[in-house]
Amino acid sequence: MVKEAKAGKDLSKSSEPVETVTESGNKKRGTEKGSKKKKGKSSGARTVSAEGDSENEDYIPTKSKKNQKKGKDTSSSQVADSRKVAKKDSIKAQEENVPSDEWLMQKLEALLPDFEEQGVDDPQTILKYLADYLRPMLANYLKERRKALFTENVEKMKVLLDNLQRKLDESFLNMQLYEKALDLFEDDQSTSVTLHRHLLRTVATSIADMLFHNLDLHNKLKNWTQVEDSQNSESISLSPGERTAIAKSLPESQSKRALVVVEALEGKRVETFMTALRDLAEESGLFLKKLDKKLERTLLHSYRKDLTSQVSAETDPVSLLPKVVSLLYIQVHSRALQAPGRAISVAVTRLKNKLDDSAYKILTDFQTATVTLLALISAAAGDEADCSSDRILSKKELLEGQVPALKALVLGSSGSQA
Repeated sequence: MVKEAKAGKDLSKSSEPVETVTESGNKKRGTEKGSKKKKGKSSGARTVSAEGDSENEDYIPTKSKKNQKKGKDTSSSQVADSRKVAKKDSIKAQEENVPSDEWLMQKLEALLPDFEEQGVDDPQTILKYLADYLRPMLANYLKERRKALFTENVEKMKVLLDNLQRKLDESFLNMQLYEKALDLFEDDQSTSVTLHRHLLRTVATSIADMLFHNLDLHNKLKNWTQVEDSQNSESISLSPGERTAIAKSLPESQSKRALVVVEALEGKRVETFMTALRDLAEESGLFLKKLDKKLERTLLHSYRKDLTSQVSAETDPVSLLPKVVSLLYIQVHSRALQAPGRAISVAVTRLKNKLDDSAYKILTDFQTATVTLLALISAAAGDEADCSSDRILSKKELLEGQVPALKALVLGSSGSQA
């Protein structure tokens, strides 16, 4: 027994594993403690299996931190690339905007409501087949249609901007011409505000409506919207709400400037509107000409000629007076005055030292009679039997008798024959 124990002790020191038999008959395998690692050597790690020899185990090197980081970077790059591809595919799908198979199947089913009644066992399979067959053709058709629409809209946008530029050139120069006449009344605050507001409500509003209408069309064409040929933009009249809606629908940079124009139209100063209009036009790729001396002389000559023709043909005494006053301001001040009825009285007074006494008396008498006539018309009850109608008729006849003399102030002796 001592020898067996000693032998067992010797065996325990051996490098070979020892099998022992327990009382239950099971074998138990033991391993020898491995030799201690030498300091300074960490080239790798050996793993020892509980069932095999350590010398037969494979050498498994550990990954360095650098390699691990490189692996993570590669993985992140692959994920990013896959996301880019997915994003491109998504954008491409959105651009194509082709109806889905389900949509096509629903449309086909709606077109063929009695499909099931024709004895077809599985109509959905046939509908799916038809949808798969039609979808590529539909995609190609939509693609070609978009190309054609794009080409058509590009041409329309070019024509629209060219026409808009031409219209703005003329109307904005006229606006500058009318603006210069406002300087004559800067010393009269009340009249100045009246003249500014009148110009804003008439000429400025017309220019803004034309510009807003065309910018709205241009924006729709740019967004591939099919736009029908509309009426002449010069005759467009927008409400304040419509102007605001169009302004908000424009791209952000244009929208901000367009809203400033809308606000300026409701203001009291023409120069504020002019500045806002220039900013909007510039942002929209349009150029607004500045009125110089040469252009001013040309426009004044044209305006005077047109106004002279209007005065010569006018037969209504009430409508005649503001035209004569405007023509006198061209002759006396070389200014194209745009004055509403309530500012005519002040405008006439400003001509006192510019006309001889007889001419000024003709003008003031006509203006006084016109005011009286308008007051009678405003106060009239509308009853034919009322005596006010007789006074209105009498005053109107008096004015009509003074028309030749008034026309002669601006037309010469030929005006008295008109």
